[in-house]
Order: sequence, then structure tokens, then C-alpha cells
Amino acid sequence: MSWRKAESWDEDAGPLVRPYTLTRGRTKAVRDEDLTLITLVTTVAPPDEPAGGSSPPVRRGTREGRGRQPEHQRILALCREPQAVAEIAALIDLPVSITKVLVDDLLRDNLVIVRAPLALARTPDLALLKKVRDGLLRL
Repeated sequence: MSWRKAESWDEDAGPLVRPYTLTRGRTKAVRDEDLTLITLVTTVAPPDEPAGGSSPPVRRGTREGRGRQPEHQRILALCREPQAVAEIAALIDLPVSITKVLVDDLLRDNLVIVRAPLALARTPDLALLKKVRDGLLRL
């Protein structure tokens, strides 16, 4: 365990840094209504890297890497494959509200994209499907 990790973690109490310090006191994401528990978040590949590349999406010395907190960088690494907001929160061990603020920061900087899960994004009309099924059964 590094000295930094040792100083910021108490085995009984957990992290010694209050979650709101990670968000600079912000308690709600600007796009909070767009970021539900099941909203999918995906890291945007840098222009010189094809999607699904093997190198990490955040590089030192680039605009994307400067000034990012470790939590932002973990989210970028996790979201190389689509992840739900709730999954991200669980994997980085932070409350969902804090995770939403961090994802919103990355969204504002065009480092991630968000979308509703396919099942919710556009589903066929159930009544129409039943009519099609009934029509096929009559054939």
C-alpha cells in the first residue's frame, strides 16, 4: 500500500476524504435527469486511437489527462466498454450522486458519451407487434 493510500484510508471508517470534496462541493450533476442508474457511459477514443484500442484513453501531457482526478481517470478506464452509472459507482466505490457529478464533468469535456440502454432507447410498440402476430397466425 502506498503512503498516499495509507493516509487516505482507515480500515474501520473507510475513506478519509469526504465524497463532496471530490466534486468540489457540488451535490448534483448539471445533466442529472439524463444520468439515471441505467444510463450507459462510454469513453470517447482519442483522435489518434481507434475505438477499442489497447492503450489507455487518458495519457499524461494531453488535454484529456491534465487536471483530472484519479476518480475521473478510473471512470475513463472503466468505460472503455459501456458501463451503467450504477456499475461505475459500485466499481469505484463512491455514492451514485457523486459518480453522476464526475461523469457529468467528463461529459462536459467530451471525454465520454452517454445513452439510454437499447431496451429503453426505442422499443417497438407492443400493440403493433400483437397485431402482426395475430395477422401471421391467421395465414
